[in-house]
Amino acid sequence: MSEPVSRGTPVLLDTNAIIESHRIGAWRALSGGYRVETVEDCVTETQTGFQMRRSEQSIVANDLRASLAGAHAVGNRERAELAVRIEGIALDSGEEALWAHALSRKGGWLLCGPDRASLRCGVRLGFRERIVSLEALLEGVGYRPKISLKDHYTKKWLERTLAEFVFAERGRGGLQGGGVEP
Repeated sequence: MSEPVSRGTPVLLDTNAIIESHRIGAWRALSGGYRVETVEDCVTETQTGFQMRRSEQSIVANDLRASLAGAHAVGNRERAELAVRIEGIALDSGEEALWAHALSRKGGWLLCGPDRASLRCGVRLGFRERIVSLEALLEGVGYRPKISLKDHYTKKWLERTLAEFVFAERGRGGLQGGGVEP
């Protein structure tokens, strides 16, 4: 996604993006600047491994929920609908739930998550233009982190990786129509 992100557009964040925004101290700016949403699986994942994180990466579940515009439950039916469309792509539980939820939404939305399997899923589903980097989101709210983002949260890394997957999916004939453009 190369154009500026509209602040009214719902932004779906995966666990990694939530943790990284906390690590660099940007969560308040991000959740205050956008309609940030996620799925229950991602909220749960933010609570695993906390004992191995630095204090700035500590995420209090109740505070996280209070700062979100929504934390959606995803059922087996939505997961099954996703599974038949992305055969051969292994997602973790949070990413699977986030994409299953995204498929069930009407209207515009964006998704931020740097996992390569998740990005490949988005490309295969035809949603390349709905995938946005954490760097682009932060720029959109005027937040300049004092701590550098890890590479896979940058616009440059995302564009390079998406291009790689578009090429690979075209080669296998796997691109699908993604629905309504944002």
